Amino acid sequence: MNYRSPIRIRSALVLGCCLGLVGCVRAPSEGPPAAPVTVAVSYPLERNVTDYAEFTARIAAVDSVEVRAHVWGYLQKVNFKEGTLVKKGDVLFELDPRPYQAMLNQAKAKVAQDEAQLKFDEAQYQRNLRLIATRAVSESDLEKSAAARDVDIANVAADKAMAASRQLDLEYTKVTAPVSGRVSRYLVTVGNLIQSGDLANVTLLTTIVSVDPMYAYFDVDQRTVQHVRQWIPEGKTKSVRDMGWPVTLSLAAEDGFSHQGTIDFVDNQVNPKTGTLRVRGVFRNKDEALSAGFFARVRVPIGPPHKALLVSDRALDSDQGQKILCVVNDKNEVVARPIRVGSLHDGLRAIEDGLKASERVIVSGLQLVRPGVTVEPKLVDMPKTNPNIEIRKSKQVQISKSE
Repeated sequence: MNYRSPIRIRSALVLGCCLGLVGCVRAPSEGPPAAPVTVAVSYPLERNVTDYAEFTARIAAVDSVEVRAHVWGYLQKVNFKEGTLVKKGDVLFELDPRPYQAMLNQAKAKVAQDEAQLKFDEAQYQRNLRLIATRAVSESDLEKSAAARDVDIANVAADKAMAASRQLDLEYTKVTAPVSGRVSRYLVTVGNLIQSGDLANVTLLTTIVSVDPMYAYFDVDQRTVQHVRQWIPEGKTKSVRDMGWPVTLSLAAEDGFSHQGTIDFVDNQVNPKTGTLRVRGVFRNKDEALSAGFFARVRVPIGPPHKALLVSDRALDSDQGQKILCVVNDKNEVVARPIRVGSLHDGLRAIEDGLKASERVIVSGLQLVRPGVTVEPKLVDMPKTNPNIEIRKSKQVQISKSE
């Protein structure tokens, strides 16, 4: 007889009751649904804007002259301070004038000598002209006196031309500034022989560059050139060659494009090696902020004004390389809109495609939402990005990359 059977039966009954009690315990109830996330939304701004293109430019002087002497001689004086502004006609260098003064005196004496001979031969001709009527002189004597007088006239003319040339050489001993501008250092000191004549041996004395106005040369890519030319036949704009096309300039240490200028030259062909067209802008430079050789950025309008929807850059997001905006629909649900962005205008980004003016764009709280969730929108004004800050940020990025 098995005595353990009652014990096993009692154990099974106790275990069953425990399991029954566990099964009767009520499961905890779920908490209330989470409140919708509050996000800031704004309607896109609709304005008339103009698209711009930016290019790297090199500053150049309008006039750049190498100062050389027309005559040879020993340098006696230097009449300028290196690096200062000079005016056209200022005497910069003085050569020894004595050899040229002597040659001028000799030429003037030759003029006086031939004029005296002309006076004598003219009197002889006039006398023979009176005597020919009484046949006191022959026709041959009259012709000889006339020829002598004509030779004297030619000699006097040649002498005066030689004297003028000697006078010019004497004036050339004072080397003057051919243009107004800033002069460089002098390359020859007092006492040195200055060469002239053969270009290979002509002595370079100094250089002068003009300071106001200044040129800015830049190369425009072929795509931009074709884009602009499409509007000319449609009458939306005029050719750059027919009007003063505006252009603005910014130096490396400046915020914004504060220098105003106009395009005054467009090359006649595209460079086949680079596929770019050389363009030149001219800028006033009264404060001398622009110097020849500086690199700069220029900004050129590339189309007529047009309407555009503008949003803050902080509202932009990316999804696998595609720019998107998160908008809130009528049910306060987040919807992702693939878009095509344009240029920056007064701190706001133009949206060329993918957005409507009536849609509410999330401008703050993007990290808290995802497409499809319900949010509580709070309408605010469209925030702007300070363009100067963006410029400084881009420059800092470029510097860090170069380092």
